[in-house]
Amino acid sequence: MCDQGRGAGWWLRLAMAACCAASAGWADDAPPAQVPAVFAAYVTPVAEPWNAVIHAALLEARDAGRITYQWKEALATTEKQLDAVTEAVADRPDIVVADAADAAEELLALARRHPGVAFLLGGAERPQPPNVSVFDADLTEPAYLCGLVAGKLTKSNVVGVVAGKHDDAVHRTVNAFLQGAREANPGAKAKVTFIDAWFDPPKARAAALAQVAAGADVIFAERAGAIAAAQETGVVAFGDMLDQHDEAPGHVVTGTVWNMRPVIDHAVARAAAGEVKAEDLRRFCTFDRGGVGLAPWHGWEEKLPPEVLRLVAERRAALAAGTLTLDIPATAPAAE
Repeated sequence: MCDQGRGAGWWLRLAMAACCAASAGWADDAPPAQVPAVFAAYVTPVAEPWNAVIHAALLEARDAGRITYQWKEALATTEKQLDAVTEAVADRPDIVVADAADAAEELLALARRHPGVAFLLGGAERPQPPNVSVFDADLTEPAYLCGLVAGKLTKSNVVGVVAGKHDDAVHRTVNAFLQGAREANPGAKAKVTFIDAWFDPPKARAAALAQVAAGADVIFAERAGAIAAAQETGVVAFGDMLDQHDEAPGHVVTGTVWNMRPVIDHAVARAAAGEVKAEDLRRFCTFDRGGVGLAPWHGWEEKLPPEVLRLVAERRAALAAGTLTLDIPATAPAAE
């Protein structure tokens, strides 16, 4: 059920620890019925940052005794993903968490056959009554703040972005970063590379190395692996989805942080009450709801110019208060 030895950084240690934990089913020694049973299907290894964030929130809920939890990872094809979910729903879990980016219609069809199971589909377009809720990592707010810092830091006036697949959520994250960079530095140019994979660290590293060779001195590592290139070449980087400082201390300035706990807490409370609803859970992905944030500075607050820190603090406060809203397009980002 678990696959060790992939990925890097603290999220690998999280995944490896999880793989060593007991993940047996909800059987003879199952907790009382009011404790919801959760199954998660991960397309890539749990070491992949998007998965690691979800996995961490579910492990926390499990360790607190609020859920039982099973998962399968590295379900690289639609067939493998559907087989895993189909097998899981036969045991009647209360909640199924799955990635709908490449299998939306198939998962929706499966959910319709099991209306009593709450399906949480990441990347799905909209909720589908009675039982399909949607969630995603809407990182536009912290990505915009990272872009502000990047625009101020670049000396070559070239910022690089290494992204995964073309996807609306990825586009918005990248566009938000570029909007911040160009706002802070109207002369900044962008190198944007899509690696056409959700998790391929060597490919992301190679893309970042090419961007540095083309003049980029700041890299936004939207995909895992790009930070390694920043460390090798001495440029600075911004992480994505979780705190990636430990991958390259001294090179990672900060980054976007996605927190799935508000979504998981809400979904678990619904399930514990016996409620199955179709909801748009993306509403939790804001500063004010606690669903997103900035990674710690890890000493960069002593290195950055005070005016940059003030700018970030002011914009973050305005976003949290709702006095600043971002209109970020989902169109493919433009490189220059």
